[in-house]
Amino acid sequence: MSVNHYENFPVGSIVLPRRLRKPTHAVYAFARTADDIADEGAATDAERLQALAGLRGELDRIARGEVPQTKLMQRLQAEALQPFGLPLQPFYDLLCAFGQDVQQKRYQHFGGLVDYCRRSANPVGRIMLHLYGEHDALSLAQSDGICTALQLINFWQDVAVDWQKGRVYIPQSDLQKFGVSEAQIAEGRADSAFQRLMAYECGRAHKMLKAGSPLAQTLKGRMGLELRMIVLGAQQILHKLEAGRYDVFNHRPVLEAKDWWVVVKRAVLKK
Repeated sequence: MSVNHYENFPVGSIVLPRRLRKPTHAVYAFARTADDIADEGAATDAERLQALAGLRGELDRIARGEVPQTKLMQRLQAEALQPFGLPLQPFYDLLCAFGQDVQQKRYQHFGGLVDYCRRSANPVGRIMLHLYGEHDALSLAQSDGICTALQLINFWQDVAVDWQKGRVYIPQSDLQKFGVSEAQIAEGRADSAFQRLMAYECGRAHKMLKAGSPLAQTLKGRMGLELRMIVLGAQQILHKLEAGRYDVFNHRPVLEAKDWWVVVKRAVLKK
């Protein structure tokens, strides 16, 4: 499964156990569809919210024990929800976050951004843990740390991309603290103030990633290998951001073939 378009979703690759690939693809299809509703095309905000409400209505039908009306949700119910007994709350949380993307373009404080990540990214990790049969409190907390970090890292590498969509995920209070204006973001000027700001934000993401990373070592089998690859890939992106002096306007960091070779090797060796 491609993750180029929805980068915080775990790769539904051959690394995953075979029994988890079909439900993972069904969950991905739901998340991808909802994210596209909120983010792609030329629909008005009102039309986007109405379409998301339609998906929420489908979840409500499932919650009432009814058969959903769309093929997308029928697939989700048949391939993921029913056979694995997945809770519906993470799916409601994702829809809430996508709706927030339509309505909220700025965040005053870091706490508000983390709360958004709680609903936009953390549900994905929780769903995957439930599919794998691991949903103890510690594993869920560590997964939340990893997923929030992944979302933040995606924001920091996509500052320029998000600006074109009218969004600024860097907290307004942090922009003020480091003396960076939105006009500077519009100009694409990565001066020393912007570099200090981005180093600060990336440091926050790194701490969260590190706090959750023990989960990648304790999960067994292919699921553990998959998660180690995700964590190591995120670490590589953070390294590339630093090496590029946080100039995300001219050099958006991406993982190349040689990077993935290192990631896979370290993941297998648990380094």
